[in-house]
Amino acid sequence: MRYFALTIAGSDSGGGAGIQADLKTFAALGVHGLCALTAVTAQNSLGVTAVQPLPPKMISAQIEAVMEDIGCQAAKTGMLFNAAVIKRVARDLKNYRLQKLVVDPVMTAKGGQRLLLPSAERALIEELLPLAWLVTPNLDEAWQLAGMARISNLEEMEEAARRIWRLGPKAVLVKGGHLKGAAIDLFYDGQGAVRISAPRRRTSHTHGTGCTLSAAVTAYLARGLKLREAVVRAKAYLLGAIDNSYATGGGHGCLDHMWPYRTSRHKIV
Repeated sequence: MRYFALTIAGSDSGGGAGIQADLKTFAALGVHGLCALTAVTAQNSLGVTAVQPLPPKMISAQIEAVMEDIGCQAAKTGMLFNAAVIKRVARDLKNYRLQKLVVDPVMTAKGGQRLLLPSAERALIEELLPLAWLVTPNLDEAWQLAGMARISNLEEMEEAARRIWRLGPKAVLVKGGHLKGAAIDLFYDGQGAVRISAPRRRTSHTHGTGCTLSAAVTAYLARGLKLREAVVRAKAYLLGAIDNSYATGGGHGCLDHMWPYRTSRHKIV
């Protein structure tokens, strides 16, 4: 059986994050990737220098083209940039009844550049989060979505997850990579919180980790895994990609998305 997943996200000209990371992740996990491009960025390992969003009508045309002809078992969103795009994408997701949806609430690039306008945050919360099976904020995104002043420990991560869950998604995965100590993510689905721990990797080559993790969850959902198992398996895949990461330019290097094909340590499904 062939599996199909759709990513609705921005382009990274450096090839490490965004739609490029999503499609590589899908391919590595045995899923055919479909895409709807939302924005073009000029970026490299040092940061983002320019952003050009696509017209919402063009984004819808891409979604319609692939869904009318091919279809998919799961989808994810990444960089959406403004409220008009968010509202259009949410409408299309409803029209095609895409249920297995992973929302990566991309707000800023690793270098601090805005990838979601502040004026669009309310649209993200009201239009998109209620459609999500899973939302995957990092700590900076989590405290903004949760309406908190900060997140500095695991207890505050859990509080943020509970608050975000009340906004409508079926589950929340707060990524704790910016905390000190072990890399602990917190999964919350309304039934209880589960801490997913992993040893911290000492490398600066982590460009695209958020995109890759959410894409991996999407791929595993497309393959039919349950949500919590998809999250655990996606985390294992991401760690392998970090372990095999490499330098690209003078800043944050890229993950090796295709590492399973060069090792025998990873079972795709």
